[in-house]
Amino acid sequence: MAQHYFDSDPDAASRPSTADLVLPDLHLRLNTDRGVFSPDRVDLGTRVLLETVPAPPAGGRLLDLGCGYGPVALTMASRAPGATVLGVDVNSRAVGLARRNASDHGLDNVRFAVVSPEGEPVPEQDREGAPAPLAEDLLGPFDALWSNPPIRVGKGVLHAMLRTWLGRLSPEGVAHLVVQRHLGSDSLQKWLDAEGLPAERVASRAGFRVLAVRRSAD
Repeated sequence: MAQHYFDSDPDAASRPSTADLVLPDLHLRLNTDRGVFSPDRVDLGTRVLLETVPAPPAGGRLLDLGCGYGPVALTMASRAPGATVLGVDVNSRAVGLARRNASDHGLDNVRFAVVSPEGEPVPEQDREGAPAPLAEDLLGPFDALWSNPPIRVGKGVLHAMLRTWLGRLSPEGVAHLVVQRHLGSDSLQKWLDAEGLPAERVASRAGFRVLAVRRSAD
């Protein structure tokens, strides 16, 4: 059985493939592989996010939390060429693919890093591509955060991850999260509000909710 996509070093045998990201303003063919999230196609939740989220800030620091092989981060980098984009994931195979995809499409304003579930940088061996972000780059502050978060890892891991990364938003930064309704989008919205992270549903399509989250003004 294939390893879960949240594993740091999936041992599923490699089977390279591609997936097409087709948006009104963008068409990217992306390298994928087994052992990463949604290797056969760009998943519906990600497409809902990218088709409904407002344009990213033209400059500043932007974050893709749980970048996988890069569809969200590469879209951010394409739409905001003057910004610095960071994609993070616990899955080293996914991060390697994301770096390759950025290189293939000439997107030099995006970097990718392997991180622990707690948001700490993970040393990498035999990495290729652009220089890895520095540890301090992971701390932000970030002016926008887009994510299709890994809901199935369980509430404990998910909540800890969101506390960490949402806490790295800039004072004016906004996060947009896409969550499937039947996997708990409404309960997640209530939890965010209770954590002092005001959340607003800004889109709903095909069973997915897109939540805009801000840091509390307190």
